[in-house]
Amino acid sequence: MNSAAAYSDDGLRHDVADPATWSVRVCEDRCTTCIFRPGNLMNLEPGRVAGMVNRAVADEGHIVCHKTLGTEAPAICEGFAAHPRGRAASLALRLARAGVLEIILVQPDEEGRA
Repeated sequence: MNSAAAYSDDGLRHDVADPATWSVRVCEDRCTTCIFRPGNLMNLEPGRVAGMVNRAVADEGHIVCHKTLGTEAPAICEGFAAHPRGRAASLALRLARAGVLEIILVQPDEEGRA
């Protein structure tokens, strides 16, 4: 993808879909420090995860797995994809369930690659 929209203000890639193949990448498993695992493995401020979920849901978006940020294959966090509000609200996940997009499962912890 060669689009400026593929990058956020911090310069990291956040595009999880590939329009050329009509696919969307989703992590097959939660990474070892997933924000949806019990405990606060990422040492986030209280309420940060809830705020991230609320914003993604409001935008019909998703949360990208932090282990895949800045890689050539950013992917939707498995924890968000499994979240009841997340999977219902995410446009990419809804399109995949409708058969418009194919889900490509990736492993976020393989040597820092998605």
